[in-house]
Amino acid sequence: MNAVEIEEAISNLAEQEFDSANFAFAFLEAFGNKEITIKRLKSEKKDCTNASDLKAEGGVLQRYNIHILVSPKGETANTLTKLKNSASTEKAKVKFVLATDGKYFEAEDLSSGETVACNYKDFPDHFGFFLPLAGITTVK
Repeated sequence: MNAVEIEEAISNLAEQEFDSANFAFAFLEAFGNKEITIKRLKSEKKDCTNASDLKAEGGVLQRYNIHILVSPKGETANTLTKLKNSASTEKAKVKFVLATDGKYFEAEDLSSGETVACNYKDFPDHFGFFLPLAGITTVK
């Protein structure tokens, strides 16, 4: 996927009604993850690639990429801290952590310390922040 396709997919995701159970998978799919990758992340079987230690709470971790958790209403900052402090975040060498409650959206690039904090409907304005998830590097 190129940046224009990603921006379109992310914008479509933000316009849809928030689905807490599927947000993480839809977000990853918007950045070009294939159907089989999403299926393996969702799986409860042995071939499951979701390395999150927060699975019971709905956490989704894609090794070397991102750890996502939908937070309770009004708890995105606390949830982001929980993701940053998660043992599996460090073990899986995650680049990004992301928390949202469907109203607010927060994320952090763990290598640079840069953050995004905005209303959920505005997160597509920051899609460039996540382009490394699609293998697209940016230069400042």
